[in-house]
Amino acid sequence: MSRGGAFLSRQLDTYPTGGFRVWLLFIAILANFIASYESQIAPVLPLLLNDLHMDLHQYGILSAVCILAAALSSLVFGPLADRHGRVVFLVPSLFLTAVCVYGMAFVDTISQLFALRVVLSFVDGVAFGLTAGLVRDFSPRMGRALAYGFWTFGPVGSNFFAAAIAGWTLPVYGHWQSQFYIAGTVALVSSIVILFTIRDLSPRLRAQIIHSKKTMEQVNEQPAKAEKKVEEGSLMKQVLRVPHLWLSSIGISLFLLTYFTMASFGPKILVDSFGFEAHQAASISKYFWFLNLLTLLVAGWISDRLQLRKIVSLFGAVAFALYMIYFVSLFGTDVSAGAMIVYVSILGGLMGITYGPWNALFSENVEDVKASLQSSAWGLHGAIIRVVPVVMNLVLPSVVASGGWSTWIAIAVAVGVIVYIPLLFMSKGPWLSKKPAEVVAQ
Repeated sequence: MSRGGAFLSRQLDTYPTGGFRVWLLFIAILANFIASYESQIAPVLPLLLNDLHMDLHQYGILSAVCILAAALSSLVFGPLADRHGRVVFLVPSLFLTAVCVYGMAFVDTISQLFALRVVLSFVDGVAFGLTAGLVRDFSPRMGRALAYGFWTFGPVGSNFFAAAIAGWTLPVYGHWQSQFYIAGTVALVSSIVILFTIRDLSPRLRAQIIHSKKTMEQVNEQPAKAEKKVEEGSLMKQVLRVPHLWLSSIGISLFLLTYFTMASFGPKILVDSFGFEAHQAASISKYFWFLNLLTLLVAGWISDRLQLRKIVSLFGAVAFALYMIYFVSLFGTDVSAGAMIVYVSILGGLMGITYGPWNALFSENVEDVKASLQSSAWGLHGAIIRVVPVVMNLVLPSVVASGGWSTWIAIAVAVGVIVYIPLLFMSKGPWLSKKPAEVVAQ
């Protein structure tokens, strides 16, 4: 099971099956959740900005730099993970997050906040491509969308978890520092668990395409072969030579503009536009993430059963566009807390229907090019999906200052839908018929 005696490079020479495979999939999902949760700041953003005397423009610039750090780490560590394995880079980065998050509780200047946020964002970028590769490694295509639905418990579930924790504990402790004490403890304990349980596939197994349980058995029955020498040349260039991969990534990244807005400014929007208190806004926001998580799993399960990714994602995108026409009209009106919970829940749910199947579609498109390029392709996607929020954080303050939050939301929806739907048609895969019979990659 291990190679070379190195503790952090424990490689599996036999494809895991049964409960062991599910456990390894859970550990990969947990690692992504921890990296994402530790970078959460939205639930305490109104309080933090007030204490540090920061305005929205200053925070937008800080966020843009942090997101660029995450994009850079995704580009750098994705190809490294394809060459040398995921675990050796992932585990140390998770322990670094615990140190930085504890440090956030002692921030009292903008420069201190900036330094720690950059490091946390860098680690989040590392985890994105590496854990996405691990999820692909441990999930056959017959369950790929559901597996990635759980994987999004990282960026999505962490938003829900952070909002829920803030809603419950901010009224108790009364200060934003409490959230970083809680997050740091969660990170430290989880990182220890991950350290002793996480595993990698050997390069031979990472190069296989696993369609179902039957394929797992066929792969394990194949005689072991000498590992091929790690190929020379840029793995990232191999991904960039396939336009539909990076165009698809651009499309979904723009579609998620509304998601990025809710992740960074959701509670602030509710405070500014609807007059809720900070703890109320944090509590309401968690319902956006709750239904988003639920529909990610349901839509993923449906697309797995049908083995159709594109039509399910398209349905979600169209329904989202129609609903947002109504949602934007709510700005400037008196909305009760109960009604707002319903409205933001529907918003999150419709975005989940679109995004869940897309993850499986992207992973399978990469496999069809070359199975061993997963972390490189996800690293590129991790960079693209962060460039969009960089631009958002630079443009958003001016738009909000001149036209209010409703104007920004309307622009985000229009740009996302208009770009995503046409580019979805460029992705490879069936619309209304199942894929051909499985083939074991040689």
